[in-house]
Amino acid sequence: MVFKRRDRRPLGRIVLEVLWPRGGWGRAARYVQLRLNRLPDPPERIARGIFAGVFTTFTPFYGFHFVFAAILAWIMRGNILAAILSTFFGNPLTYVPIGVVAMKSGYALLGLRGSEDHGSIGKKFVKAGEDLWDNFYALFTPDRADWNHLGIFYDEVFFPYMIGGIIPGIVAGTIAYYISLPLITAFQNRRKGAIKAKLAELKKKKKLGKQAD
Repeated sequence: MVFKRRDRRPLGRIVLEVLWPRGGWGRAARYVQLRLNRLPDPPERIARGIFAGVFTTFTPFYGFHFVFAAILAWIMRGNILAAILSTFFGNPLTYVPIGVVAMKSGYALLGLRGSEDHGSIGKKFVKAGEDLWDNFYALFTPDRADWNHLGIFYDEVFFPYMIGGIIPGIVAGTIAYYISLPLITAFQNRRKGAIKAKLAELKKKKKLGKQAD
């Protein structure tokens, strides 16, 4: 195939590059910033898209952040591509602190108390995944579906995370909006100025060429 990689990367290398991309996260962040600045849309729409993307990273819909960010940007009349790019705010370096803030906020807002009766958060993830697989398998066998661990996961992890992520998500998204808006505006103005100057230079050269003829 024409677009097939010639060098097949081992699984370990693929996982490593997900956690730490080539050139580091700083280079990846600069690439995202450049793409955002170059989007062909008014700064306000791009900034609203950035808000949607950053806010989405505080939700527990892992694996669907792109979809959720795009829908939210569409509702807000923001730039959808900017929203998708801005989900980069959630990455292996930030997901842990985001999760901690969201969970603590959720437990505080809902008046819940942390409990290890059903194991750690990691164990609850594992048990919920096992329930999903076992219940899917039960569709084709005489086994009965059991939603106990999924119920525990929803009550003690997913729902508190979802509720707790709203306020810090709004705060982070608002900060990102007000930081990005003037920066994108300035970049677009400089770019327009450079294009105008280039066009003026071309007109000048063209005029001098006609005079020479």
